[in-house]
Amino acid sequence: MTPFSYPTTPHMRRHGPQGYADYASFRPWLRDEFTFKCAFCLLREQWGRARGSFHLDHFHATAQHPDQRLTYENLLYCCATCNEVKGNRTLPDPCRVLLNGDVEVVEDGVLQARTREARRLVRKICLNRREAREFRRTWIGIIKLAKQYDPELYQRLMGFPDDLPNLARLRPPGGNLRPEGIAESYFVKRRDGALPETT
Repeated sequence: MTPFSYPTTPHMRRHGPQGYADYASFRPWLRDEFTFKCAFCLLREQWGRARGSFHLDHFHATAQHPDQRLTYENLLYCCATCNEVKGNRTLPDPCRVLLNGDVEVVEDGVLQARTREARRLVRKICLNRREAREFRRTWIGIIKLAKQYDPELYQRLMGFPDDLPNLARLRPPGGNLRPEGIAESYFVKRRDGALPETT
């Protein structure tokens, strides 16, 4: 498994919390929704300090769409760097255009994009700037070495964080449009012994 495997199909929301008065309250739902990774660059929580490193991004910027500030479907989980680079720009939806087959990370860390929309997103978010390529190349090497020589480290780096959110305990003020998603949450999978070894 490569540490930068983009999904094979467009992301369909599993959760639907509604009615929070501030968008930060959506964080536990979004962590689970996006498998504890940045929606753009796939940076994982397990690779550093999650606190402060991951933001909640408004896909449609609130400056242009203030009515979507507290809309769950308009929120993405992403790293601070990608969020800062994106800013208030309108971009192709990463959940739709960053798909395995349309994009691929190769051994030297380059993110190859094969469709026009994917190329536009990669360019606008600067996903192929020098430091981004070097970061991916470094982590590809680290994961390869860990898999070969330190299975415990490999599991820690490619697995799930310890603090999986228990979404069943949360009570969104406006309810949950997709309550069935809680049964698919990673906390429940761990509890039931069905959590995959790697993400």
